[in-house]
Amino acid sequence: MRRRPSADQRDPLRPAVWLFHGEHARHASGVFDTLDAGLAWAAEHQVTGILAEYPYGGAYDVAVSEGRFTPSKAHHGTADHVAAFSPGLRHVHLTGGRPDQ
Repeated sequence: MRRRPSADQRDPLRPAVWLFHGEHARHASGVFDTLDAGLAWAAEHQVTGILAEYPYGGAYDVAVSEGRFTPSKAHHGTADHVAAFSPGLRHVHLTGGRPDQ
């Protein structure tokens, strides 16, 4: 299920960070408090990958509590599902430190 958060589902008071995950990396290589800070870092280092917004807390739990995901299958909420869950918030694809057009 792929849904973008609607304006009413983006809680302005929900704290979030921006994680950079390199194109072929196993782990995130940067954490930023704002999108602009992440974009500046990416431009400085000319990296390729995804800069994605993550809520504080578990991505699965936050998505369920905000109504962006509704468990509907037996495997929803299992350890494997929760561990692989993407927050489904804003993200930017970057190539050579620049946002893809």
